[in-house]
Order: sequence, then C-alpha cells, then structure tokens
Amino acid sequence: MMFALILLLNAIWFGLGFHLFALRNKIFAKILVPKEHRETPVFDMLAETGKFLGGFNFAFCVLNLLILITPSTFPEDSQRMILCLVFALAHGSQFLANVPIALQNRRGEGVWQVKGLMLFIFITDFVLMMANFVMAAIYA
Repeated sequence: MMFALILLLNAIWFGLGFHLFALRNKIFAKILVPKEHRETPVFDMLAETGKFLGGFNFAFCVLNLLILITPSTFPEDSQRMILCLVFALAHGSQFLANVPIALQNRRGEGVWQVKGLMLFIFITDFVLMMANFVMAAIYA
C-alpha cells in the first residue's frame, strides 16, 4: 500500500514537472529569470531547455504509472528497493541542485530566487526524495 502511494505521488510530481517544463516552458523560464532579463536571447534558450527537462520528467512519470498499474512486474523486494533508490535520486538531484542557490539567496545572491513556486518545488523534491529513500530502506 505504501509503495503504491509513493508511486502515485512520484507520478503526479513527475507529471507536473513535465507539464511545467515541456508544455509551459515559458512559465518555467519566467520563474527563474527576473523581468528585467526576459527580453534577452538567453531567456528563450532557457525556456527551450525546459522541453529537455520535461522529457525526463515524462519518462519517470510513465514508469511510475506503469509500475503502479502492473506491480507484479517488480515483485521482489530487491527490485522495488532499486526502483525507489532511482526515484529518490531523481528527486534528490533536483533538490540538491537548488541547495547552493538557496544558500546564496541567504546572502542576497543566487542566479534565481528559491521562493514562491521554486520553494514549493524545492521542498516537495526533498520530501519525495526522503519518502523514496525510506521506502528503499524498508525493502532493503
């Protein structure tokens, strides 16, 4: 039951990531780039990289959904542990990428602000990273 809940939460989160990065890539870029810098070619380049990030999120979303629909595909505890570790790393890579920026923000610096939606993303990636690590530990 707990495994299914975490898979569902992963799928929702990765699906939202796909939606933001790939389908709403201009909004993604606006979250990171201050208004005074949005009329530069770099803004458009950043927005287009969102599609690349969205693709990874889409793949993780589909994988979580497929495992949720057919849990018998990975029935062994060791298999589920590996899956949870990989999902924890996926969330963790997003969280850890924001840690230096958040620390810079505390000094009034940083290339973007970890506040508002970015803070929500930061916290959610941490929570899902930990949930997946705990689930992996249970299966270990």
